[in-house]
Amino acid sequence: MALTVNDVDRFEAARPRLEAIAYRLLGSAAEAEDAVQETFLRWQAADAGRIEVPEAWLTKVLTNYCLNQLTSARARRETYVGRWLPEPLLAGDPMLGPADTAEQRDSVSYAVLILLERLSPNERAVYVLREAFGYPHREIAEILDVTEAASQQIHHRARKHVAAGRARTEIDEAAARRIVEEFLAAATTGRTEPLVRLLTEDAVSVGDGGGKVPARAKAFEGALAVATFLRGLFKPSDAKRAYVGGAPDIYASTANGGPAVVAVVDGRVVGITCLEVTPEGIVAVRSQVNPDKLVRATERWAAVNRGEAPLHTL
Repeated sequence: MALTVNDVDRFEAARPRLEAIAYRLLGSAAEAEDAVQETFLRWQAADAGRIEVPEAWLTKVLTNYCLNQLTSARARRETYVGRWLPEPLLAGDPMLGPADTAEQRDSVSYAVLILLERLSPNERAVYVLREAFGYPHREIAEILDVTEAASQQIHHRARKHVAAGRARTEIDEAAARRIVEEFLAAATTGRTEPLVRLLTEDAVSVGDGGGKVPARAKAFEGALAVATFLRGLFKPSDAKRAYVGGAPDIYASTANGGPAVVAVVDGRVVGITCLEVTPEGIVAVRSQVNPDKLVRATERWAAVNRGEAPLHTL
């Protein structure tokens, strides 16, 4: 059925919220865009004039599409080459969604996106809709076709799982930059001791190359092992430059609201390293180097980069 101009405008007004929901549910900007496009196609096929509350209808269609994708994603990730990590989004990306409250900011942090992978699809959906977008349990129950009591129980269980996996630490942009600068200063000394001092004893380091860029599947565990790996990672070499097509410029930035190291070659983002920080130190170093998961970051970088000088060049 052909959509009216008003129908299209109504969908476009909902698009930012739909994309933000889909990103949190799927952990991938590209998959989120596909989910929203599929929702639009279903909106186009529906009799929009008979839909009483379009925003609720669109959210229900999108969420249930994402739930199906999450179910199949678990099977796909069993054959994924190496470690699967979410796609990081740089500061200011509209797909990050609302950030007015601590709960909203926390729900899209890289650490929480990692933890959401451990939840069932329903737990993930309830957590995202409630924590990030403030949907009442009555509406969540209608979206997921469960009872309101079941929605409350699922939310309680999901929050408990997420809370058990991390200690929340609020970091503003200025503090994030200081952390990255200190991290880079330590990582580029060529010695492990400065890095060890920044890391917690149980720190881990993982990377996602998607089989396209070398990244060790098994995590480095413990401050010394992580520091030793990072010392080598940030050591300039001709081999690294040949692999990424030039000498990467290293910048301090934020991704998903947390401190991040961004590596750029000729305007192309070739790596984003997200640092998970607690009061005790850096507890996790997660590097996304799969080029398929850096396309949107490259677009964002081109839109906001104002010629800032890099902190380091490899």
